[in-house]
Amino acid sequence: MEIAIKLSQFLLSLSILIVLHELGHFIPAKLFKTRVEKFYLFFDIKYSLFKKKIGETVYGIGWLPLGGYVKISGMIDESMDTEQMQGEPQPWEFRSKPAWQRLIIMLGGVTVNFILAFIIYIGMTFFYGEKYIENSEIKDGVWVHNPILEKAGIHTGDKLVSIDGKSIEKFVPSINMDVLTAKEIVINRDGENKTIQLPENIIGKFIDADKKNLISLRMPFVVGGLSDDSPNKMVLKPKDIFISLNGQSAKYFDHIEQILNSNKSKTIDGIVLRDNKETNVKVIVNDKGKLGVALGMINEDNLQKLGYYKFSTEKFGFFESIPLGIEKGFTQLENYWKQLKLIFNPSTGAYKGVGGFAAIYNIFPETWSWEVFWSITALLSIMLGVMNLLPIPALDGGHVMFLIYEMISGKKPSDKFMEKAQLVGFILLISLLLFANGNDIYKAIIGK
Repeated sequence: MEIAIKLSQFLLSLSILIVLHELGHFIPAKLFKTRVEKFYLFFDIKYSLFKKKIGETVYGIGWLPLGGYVKISGMIDESMDTEQMQGEPQPWEFRSKPAWQRLIIMLGGVTVNFILAFIIYIGMTFFYGEKYIENSEIKDGVWVHNPILEKAGIHTGDKLVSIDGKSIEKFVPSINMDVLTAKEIVINRDGENKTIQLPENIIGKFIDADKKNLISLRMPFVVGGLSDDSPNKMVLKPKDIFISLNGQSAKYFDHIEQILNSNKSKTIDGIVLRDNKETNVKVIVNDKGKLGVALGMINEDNLQKLGYYKFSTEKFGFFESIPLGIEKGFTQLENYWKQLKLIFNPSTGAYKGVGGFAAIYNIFPETWSWEVFWSITALLSIMLGVMNLLPIPALDGGHVMFLIYEMISGKKPSDKFMEKAQLVGFILLISLLLFANGNDIYKAIIGK
């Protein structure tokens, strides 16, 4: 069932993004009386799952969910249909239109992607508001469960002050991305501010270590479940929350972890919160410093009731949501651009994290959440827009590059040149796809 939910979200998000992107090309093409021969969701190599001709355009759904396309008459595109280019230019063809009209047609897809992302962020701001914790409310610092960050000099219990000179007012999930792309972080440890310079290749190290998070909130030790062979099966119960162990206060999981590692192969006293009452227990620690339990989750409401954190949700009116949603869109656009620059800098090692369709599939959760779905879709829309603007001939950005050259120089590249450029771009694009999806396969084989 979980796989079906992930797959449904993946295909729905991909379908929305592809259809709207291609509509961005289709609508201006029709407005400028340019013939559109095909409009396809997914690729129809050899055959289609569905197709229907309406007017001069065949609308269809292909069987290969790796993208989609519109086939515009008189244009050298990924179909590499050069036969039509051998005849005289016709008034309805792309090549017969003024350069400014062709530029608008080519920019239509990415323009729709960016507009879609901003609309989603505006809608999410209006419907869900902004959830956060005031940074000042994190009294005991953050949880650093990544050896790369610890080696850089940031430890559990440190309080974050600023990232790259920007003061941290609110603790939000996106803080991990800010840390990952940061050069300098100021932390407060024992009342004293310290500046930490992060290594240039932190992203590569992070990917190699296969860790999902760098920094998160410190959490209590909650018992999620017990294995059949757990030595504490008759002692602990699911939802027990440790508050003391071996006579020491143990508010957070990292406290418990330290105490357990110091008491391997021993039986020690503990106090757990069970049904809102303190209960004394004697737990057996195995030779690996474990209790034989699965960790459980605790929701925001219970964390707040137990006095761990004060969560806030700020609601906004519709007109308030517009500038805030646009600001969030630009922030995500800036963050993705930073990531892209890091990927193209080999010294950072960020290229190791480049993923294909499997990586995109895996970012969707196993339970359905419209809030998460739209958040991921907005981010993917920005990624699709930015990637399509890269000056690679097989992409929209490649066509835009040649059109701008034509508009500045007054000289139009020959059809032969465009055919060769498209072929080179196509080979480069396929290479990038093979690399990205090859990364997915490699990670799957080695168990990452």
